[in-house]
Amino acid sequence: MNNISKLLLSSVLAGCCIGIGGTVFLKVGGVEGAVLFSIGLIAVVSYKLKLYTGAAGFVTKSNIWELLPILLGNIIGCILLSLFPTKLDVTAIIEARAACEWYNAFVLAIGCGVLMTTAVTFAREGKMIPLLFAVPVFILCGFYHCVADAFYYAVGWNQLSMNIIPVYLATVAGNFVGCNIPRLAAIVNK
Repeated sequence: MNNISKLLLSSVLAGCCIGIGGTVFLKVGGVEGAVLFSIGLIAVVSYKLKLYTGAAGFVTKSNIWELLPILLGNIIGCILLSLFPTKLDVTAIIEARAACEWYNAFVLAIGCGVLMTTAVTFAREGKMIPLLFAVPVFILCGFYHCVADAFYYAVGWNQLSMNIIPVYLATVAGNFVGCNIPRLAAIVNK
C-alpha cells in the first residue's frame, strides 16, 4: 500500500472513530454524552490515525499537503458512520450552525483547535487524561469541530442548506488556527 493510500485509509478510520463518538453523544446527550464522545479521540490517538485536528497543530512545510486528503478521508469516514441504521436527531445542531455567522463559527472553531492540539500533545507524552477532558470541554463550551460537524451534517444531510458551506469552511479554518496557537506557548517558553 502506497503512502497516499495509507493516509486516506487512516483518515477514513479516524472519521469513523469520530462518528462513533458523535453517535454516543447524540444518543446519551448532556455531560455524560460529551464525556463518552471522548472515546472517538482516544481511539484516534491510540491507533495513531490521521484526524484533521490532530494533524493541523503539528503540520510542517513538508507535510502541509496532507491536510486536505486527511480532511476528505475524515469526512468519508463520517459519512460511512452516518449510514448505520441508528436514529439520531441532529436538528438542533444543524439549526445552530445554520444560524451562525461564518466569522462566529471561525472563532468558536479556534477554541476547539486549541483544546485538540493540547490534548494530543499531552497524549504524545503518554498523558491520556487530557483526551478525556478536552472533548467534553469543547462540546460544553459550544466550540465547533470540523470532523464532528461533518458527522452531524452527514446524519442530517436532508436538513442542510447552502448557507452551511461558509460556516463549515470557517470551522475548518478556525480549527487550523486554533490547532496552531499552542505553538505560541512553545515559542514563549523557549
